[in-house]
Amino acid sequence: MAKGQVQAVAAFSRYITFDRERWKALRASTPLLLSEEDLVSLRGINDQVSLSEVSDIYVPLSRLLNLHFAAVQHLYEARQQFLGTTVPRRVPYIIGIAGSVAVGKSTFARVLRASLARWPEHRKVDLITTDGFLYPNAMLEARGLMNRKGFPESYDQRLLLQFLSDLKAGAPAVCAPVYSHLHYDIVAGAVARVEQPDILILEGLNVLQSPREGGSRLFVSDFFDFSIYMDSDDQTIEIWYIERFLRLRETVFRNKDSYFHRYSQLSESEAIQTARRIWEEINLPNLRDNIGPTKERAQLILEKGTNHRVDNILLGRL
Repeated sequence: MAKGQVQAVAAFSRYITFDRERWKALRASTPLLLSEEDLVSLRGINDQVSLSEVSDIYVPLSRLLNLHFAAVQHLYEARQQFLGTTVPRRVPYIIGIAGSVAVGKSTFARVLRASLARWPEHRKVDLITTDGFLYPNAMLEARGLMNRKGFPESYDQRLLLQFLSDLKAGAPAVCAPVYSHLHYDIVAGAVARVEQPDILILEGLNVLQSPREGGSRLFVSDFFDFSIYMDSDDQTIEIWYIERFLRLRETVFRNKDSYFHRYSQLSESEAIQTARRIWEEINLPNLRDNIGPTKERAQLILEKGTNHRVDNILLGRL
């Protein structure tokens, strides 16, 4: 192959890249649907999303997703016409959100949910996290997986696939297990009931993960209508993880019922050392080996800078 041909192949990308200003312009005339008061209850403990971030990033994204939602509804109607189905079937539009621990997925998912629910075409928007599909601690301990919590093998993939399959089959109600971050475990007997939402957002570390060899040939992402990956460099996410750990040490960890209450007694230097060790031994290997390699399976990649702002947006080509 000629030198010029090699360079052409290397330069190829299936994404269209936007900087913040170009993406902001795609908002068109879409109004800002959230207020500063709305954001107070949606912000994460270490991800202080601003109203300008909502205006510049979330509003154009909600416009894009609203257009996609409408297009998919037309596809469903065409399929029903082809099949001769006269009874309409409510099937949720499913959005998957993936990315590392501490990259800001939870806050992003909550703000996106609130933004999408303001559109008249899809008032009912539900949010489910894959934490509820982790195996209970007792089972993880029995299998020697407590130090691999959050890795693909720590999830009940079969249960998650069944949950999504039932949703896409139009089931009137589907239940998901509930996870307690305070107790760091599944809440026995508790369920989150999902009743035919217009849109379902599924947020989790490994939602774009391929099945393990010898496992199901069905992907979780096979059920997605749209997928988003939250990205930043490893060193930046490590800093955010340590900052979040220090904030939790001063807040949630002080609760005597917290699974991590013991960490509230650490000095600041001890807490930093502990957080860095957990990051290097657990979260970084999971990011590099499992989460990061799935990035380019997403239809949209949001690249965040050190100040938590989204600086670049990569939109997959159709």
